[in-house]
Amino acid sequence: MWDKLENVQERVAELERLFSATAGAGNPREIQRVGRELAELRPLAESYARYRKIAQELEENKVLLTTEKDPEMRALARDEIARLTEEQERLAGEIRILLLPKDPNDDKNILIEIRAGAGGEEAALFATELFRGYSMYAGLKGWKVEVLSHNETGLGGTKEVIAMIEGKGAYSRLKYESGVHRVQRVPATESGGRIHTSTVTVAVMPEAEEVDVQINPDDLRIDVFRSSGPGGQSVNTTDSAVRITHVPTGLVVQCQDEKSQLKNKSKALKILRSRLYEAEMEKQRAGRADLRRSQVGTGDRSERIRTYNFPQNRVTDHRIGLTVHQLAQVLNGGFEPFIDALIAHAQVEALKTAG
Repeated sequence: MWDKLENVQERVAELERLFSATAGAGNPREIQRVGRELAELRPLAESYARYRKIAQELEENKVLLTTEKDPEMRALARDEIARLTEEQERLAGEIRILLLPKDPNDDKNILIEIRAGAGGEEAALFATELFRGYSMYAGLKGWKVEVLSHNETGLGGTKEVIAMIEGKGAYSRLKYESGVHRVQRVPATESGGRIHTSTVTVAVMPEAEEVDVQINPDDLRIDVFRSSGPGGQSVNTTDSAVRITHVPTGLVVQCQDEKSQLKNKSKALKILRSRLYEAEMEKQRAGRADLRRSQVGTGDRSERIRTYNFPQNRVTDHRIGLTVHQLAQVLNGGFEPFIDALIAHAQVEALKTAG
């Protein structure tokens, strides 16, 4: 491990020289490439530099403890050794985490798909609340949210919403949100006060660029039709809605929110590209299924991951056994305690696997 860190420090120094030279030459693409690698490696190099400095101070204090005759100075050295040892252990753990293989999709934007599951209108209403919560979380992080497709019910619920969330690290923070989210509460329409259980499914996919997925235009069947709103009423008098079928896989994507056929087609292609990319990623993950399950579950939308219990003001993540009694705060964008805990859990499990 330590040999690799020496190489990292050398590489960072080399990249810093290269970045200065590239910036002077005015090559934007090369500046971006070098800057990205530098941003990835610099935290590791800085942590290792602090580790080495502490190791040196630790040795100096150990020497002082064995050679110093003054009891007061020896006591000070003992205290310093205890403090430095604790800091060294903390840094060693930080370095091990920084050395873990990085998910190449972590810095990507995401497509998030939220669908009402079991529970009828109550599920659709919670899907609306859940999407609002993620939108508020994105706002707190300074990310941009763009709705690509939204299929509403007549009572303000959501049958399905697909949105793009753009921002650095969006996938790294939200990738563990995929799965079944269960809500337990008394619906406003329930006169008997009985608690109903409903479900909403969430799928989080990294945005796929054209370089990630090549789509052959000959593989697409594109149909256009008039868009309609909740209950089937027409909301447009032109054929602006677009349905794209990817013939080889049978995947179908439909967009009708925009009045422009061209915009709907562009949004549908974004969704299709990301679904094809996710399907390819799923194939690759199949060989690592045991590791993925041991971390935070499969991430599959059929797996129940979290329960929102309104009567008890409780939100529980079943994968890591974390419960908070701040349901309103969570649905107002306060997902951070769960996200931080899920990432930390995944890192611990990955460290166990790495040995």
